Amino acid sequence: MHPHPPRPRPRPFPQLLGDARRWFEEGLLAALEEAGVAPVSPTQVQLFAVLDENGTTVSELARRMGVTRQTAHQAVHGLIAAGLLEQLPDPTSARQRLVKRTEEGGRTHRRAETVLARLEDRLAERIGRDTVDALRAALETPWGRPPSRDGEQQGSDGEKKGP
Repeated sequence: MHPHPPRPRPRPFPQLLGDARRWFEEGLLAALEEAGVAPVSPTQVQLFAVLDENGTTVSELARRMGVTRQTAHQAVHGLIAAGLLEQLPDPTSARQRLVKRTEEGGRTHRRAETVLARLEDRLAERIGRDTVDALRAALETPWGRPPSRDGEQQGSDGEKKGP
């Protein structure tokens, strides 16, 4: 009898999620490039996705993206230079400015949404609509806050809960 070869270790979940995200980003960036949209980076694509219709501050964009304010600022300024975003005074705060899509930025955003829907359909053709729907349902389900270092889950009030 021959021993079975060792089973490959499953890849870490964060790596799998990162690969899935890159699949969508690469498809989107290629489609936008084909459509003649000014080249954008994956960070700029992410920023565009988390931007509110009525404008968002750079600080809030950085928080939503999980990046530094400096990284968000660089992405914003690249998109302003490309004519896709603009900064306007925040009507609720004299000290802050809101980042908004320009008219061209709005057209680009709508084009990107169409491309992403097509990519999702292509994925469904490859792995099955039921699998895509189950994946979407799992990712849309609130996961709660990550466990703390000692393995206990923290409640929304910061109080420690059991493991």
